[in-house]
Amino acid sequence: MTKEHGSATVIVIPTYNERDNLDTIVDRVRRAVPRADVLIVDDSSPDGTGELADARAAIDSQVHVLHRTEKTGLGDAYLAAFAWALAREYAIVVEMDADGSHPADRLPALISAVRPGGADLSIGSRWVAGGSVVDWPWLRRVISRGGNLYAQIFLGVRTKDSTAGFRAFRAGTLHSIGLENVASHGYCFQIDLTRRVHDRGLLIAEVPIEFREREVGQSKMSSTIVFEAMGRVTLWGLQRLWVRLTPRGRGWKSDVAIRAND
Repeated sequence: MTKEHGSATVIVIPTYNERDNLDTIVDRVRRAVPRADVLIVDDSSPDGTGELADARAAIDSQVHVLHRTEKTGLGDAYLAAFAWALAREYAIVVEMDADGSHPADRLPALISAVRPGGADLSIGSRWVAGGSVVDWPWLRRVISRGGNLYAQIFLGVRTKDSTAGFRAFRAGTLHSIGLENVASHGYCFQIDLTRRVHDRGLLIAEVPIEFREREVGQSKMSSTIVFEAMGRVTLWGLQRLWVRLTPRGRGWKSDVAIRAND
């Protein structure tokens, strides 16, 4: 199956109870990158977000909606969206939150970074020079900074903002990193994909952004999501250490390597 429209880029926006934010974020995206398509992935929001998305798609041929029957985590929503986008042969697939935290006016820079001759993955980064966060309490800053430092140490990645959810992938990158083996659901999904791209030897670029706390609705961050991320990063780090330090480990292939050699 090939994509129905002429755009080479699709902006994926997962939603759950984002009715109050949806029109605003879609308007911002359509202004920032008018040639790109938009895919709204709704997890059966009880507040009617899915119905609003359908109404928007009915009047704009570049807006599409993917309805999921249950809420099983951000990672699963993105994996469904990636499958949808790759089946339609989009060249670039972008992740973006629906809450207004990610600046739509940085989409052109994010997408440009993965054009031919550029990076394989670009990340809208809060923690590189020129990046910033607005209206975050100190504890939230510590958790984000600490989580990224933890990932750098345990996984050997050099990326400053591995947890960021504002990013653009080349289609070839998504094909190569073993998406069928991804089991991460929440906060650690972004770290998982970052380490897979890194372990594949692909190029990651970080584009500075100003990240703002959502103004409408409630954050979906929770202690459960944070602890899942820490546990998985620790496990991946121990696996990496085993591969490097033991003869048996050096003969073992990770899920990324197995997928790359298929």
